[in-house]
Amino acid sequence: MLAIYKRELKSYFRSFIGFLFIAVTLFFLGLYFSVYNLMNGYPYFAYVVSSVTFLFMLTVPILTMRILAEEKRSKTDQLILTAPVSVGGIVMGKFLALLTIFAIPVAIICFYPLIMAQYGSVPMGEAYLSILAYFLFGMTAIAIGLFLSSVTESQVIAAVLTFLVLFLGYMMDSICSIISSTGNLLTKLLRCFDLYTPFSNLLNGTLDVSSIVYYVSVTALVLFLTVQSIQKRRYSMSVKNLSFSAYSTGMIAVAVALVVVVNIIMGEMPSSWTAIDMTSQKLYSLTDQTVDYVKNMQDDVTIYVLVNQDNQDTTLGQTLQRYDDLSDHITVEYVDPTVNPMFYAQYTTGNISTNSLIVVSDKRSKVIDYNDVYESSYDFDYSTYSYNTTTTGYDGEGQITSALDYVLNDDMPKVYMTTGHNELSLSNTFTSALNKENVDYETVNLMDLDAIPDDAACLFINGATSDFSSDDKDKVIDYLNNGGKVILVTGYTDEETPNIDAILSYMNLSIAKGLVVENDSNGYYRSPYYILPTQSSDSYTSGTYGKYLFLPYSQGIIVPEEESSDETVTGDITYDVFLSTSDSSFAKQDVSNAQDFSQGENDVNGPFALGVEAVKTLDDGDATLVVYGCEQLFTDDADSVVSGANLTLFTNTFSGMADHETSVSIPVKSYEVSNLVVDSAQILLLGLLVTVILPVGCVIAGFVIWFRRRKK
Repeated sequence: MLAIYKRELKSYFRSFIGFLFIAVTLFFLGLYFSVYNLMNGYPYFAYVVSSVTFLFMLTVPILTMRILAEEKRSKTDQLILTAPVSVGGIVMGKFLALLTIFAIPVAIICFYPLIMAQYGSVPMGEAYLSILAYFLFGMTAIAIGLFLSSVTESQVIAAVLTFLVLFLGYMMDSICSIISSTGNLLTKLLRCFDLYTPFSNLLNGTLDVSSIVYYVSVTALVLFLTVQSIQKRRYSMSVKNLSFSAYSTGMIAVAVALVVVVNIIMGEMPSSWTAIDMTSQKLYSLTDQTVDYVKNMQDDVTIYVLVNQDNQDTTLGQTLQRYDDLSDHITVEYVDPTVNPMFYAQYTTGNISTNSLIVVSDKRSKVIDYNDVYESSYDFDYSTYSYNTTTTGYDGEGQITSALDYVLNDDMPKVYMTTGHNELSLSNTFTSALNKENVDYETVNLMDLDAIPDDAACLFINGATSDFSSDDKDKVIDYLNNGGKVILVTGYTDEETPNIDAILSYMNLSIAKGLVVENDSNGYYRSPYYILPTQSSDSYTSGTYGKYLFLPYSQGIIVPEEESSDETVTGDITYDVFLSTSDSSFAKQDVSNAQDFSQGENDVNGPFALGVEAVKTLDDGDATLVVYGCEQLFTDDADSVVSGANLTLFTNTFSGMADHETSVSIPVKSYEVSNLVVDSAQILLLGLLVTVILPVGCVIAGFVIWFRRRKK
């Protein structure tokens, strides 16, 4: 086999075809790399390889057409067939020689993501996965070309057949959709030769083992067919064609059946075993929150997907597959709207989009419109007077987990938010998180109520800078005395707030006058007022522990017998400090006249709590008060600094108040990756290197070698 491999490899480079193949491949790869990644700054290398797959239909036929057909035409194949080399060795030697030629440009483009990384953040896992997909697709295409070269003596016929077969494999998904939008036995058989869909699955950022097995098994089958084709010709010299043909047909049937069975088994295996999420945003992975929630489900839920399964959104489809694999209580069913166009009408009176989901339990149902699965931004283009839509995030997991909780819960918890004391309003980002947590909310002015409503899961006071009235204070304390739960975010003000202080005093808590200055450089961001608190591992900090939270302009919370991160008990009150400052912090009192961050003689030394839960044991139940010392904590501006960590803290807080064992509000997974920034001079230099210098260098090298051999 080694001798065959060396012979074929040398022949390709001596005949100029090998150099030409490499040059053409590098030129097109370099061209799309220059346009997509360098000029437009896209950080995804998958854009490049997905754009050049058409090249296989042109270059592979030229590369493979002569490898066996020419030897058959010139009768030189008989020398090899009568040599002491197995037919399998002959085929593998020739195939590996072709694969080596193809591997050279593939090896070169492995450096392209490294070049991209010099100009910005690049999802390397996705980049090299796309290169692997390109190599596997090319490997299978080469095997097909080798086989078709073995069945004819004409190079032209071999090239044309290879082009047609590769074209059909490339277009098979579209062809099947034309034949039947709902699928039938014929389309199922034809999809066995769908070469592009496994390639597309890998390009989506999932290391799909079933796709790899498909390419490897098809390649092995085609190489086996090539061996059978040559065997038939070899044995025809000494045995009757009929007897060997029957033997050959039986072996082929066994091989085809084996490949089909292997791929069916791979298709039936759980996606958690066969698919590894390689995306930088972990788009296809389920968070620990979802895994914990789904594993604790006790009731059955059916998720109806309004689309033919063959035409589903691949990202959403992979997410649904992971839910299906995770629990026997979840069943995913696809309903084709063309077959059953009014199926959705039994669950909603409005119209919904294709690919939408309907989540159904014995208690209730919830519709997830496909338009809510993706988050988009809209920019007005004044040159065309139209809006450009950009997909910025994927919320499939967030919507599905929230819907599961909604259809399984007996009652929806309700939060009352106080108003009338200059409280901060929540942005859409935070109210959407409450909706996904399946928490109902309502703003109330305590002056309009005789008491906090009995259906209140908790009371939320968000940054009040005007004091409560004595009557309002009494209503809050009465609510706590009845086992109520209150979330209090303090608001900084120079005015006295004795009634808000009285609510804190109910739990023996108080606020240090002034704003916290953090002297530990590891505990603040840019300014000592911009606190990055120390976190303790807690249900409140689940998902943020080990990351940063951002608390600008915080007030220090003084806890009796405070231990910065440990749980303490004072009388009948238990304190859990989960956010705190360092020992070197202090509370600066005269903030408005401060010239620097030095400590004055009246300033109170830290450390302070910035987030604390106080639980008072009552005769009948417990009263809970959660206090945060930062008015800006639950705002978009603060949250954006730490990429959504403050929002996670928010959802954890309300999840605990709503008695959810696990938060069901999963943040949107961002699609936004910063574009590469490459200056024009480097674009020109790198563009010349990958589109001109490398391809032309290959052509010149091939021409020189070919010309020298011709002179000899």
